[in-house]
Amino acid sequence: MMRYRKGDDLRIASLIHRFSGVVLAVFLPVHFYVLGLALSDAAQLDGFLKWTDLAIVKIAEAGLVLLLALHMFGGLRLLAIEFLPWSPRQKTFAAAAIAISFFVSASFFLSAV
Repeated sequence: MMRYRKGDDLRIASLIHRFSGVVLAVFLPVHFYVLGLALSDAAQLDGFLKWTDLAIVKIAEAGLVLLLALHMFGGLRLLAIEFLPWSPRQKTFAAAAIAISFFVSASFFLSAV
């Protein structure tokens, strides 16, 4: 297990990865509930889908996609740390992962609006 110094950028990247994973895990029951609505009650699903047209829901969706992208690219960064030789450019890779995550999220949001 790697030890990070307090305030280290890599520590912040790992905390972002963990936080996004926890939030995504909390979201999963809501996702499964909506999938259940699709199977059992079409009228209630239609009401839910109309609710998702609100701007605040679109912003929340973009946030969810951001968390998903952060978690995915953070996980790829962790795999690189595990299986590739140690490199001083890891901070650059962590920053690039966050930048790509924001790009993916912004692209999703712009296509949803």
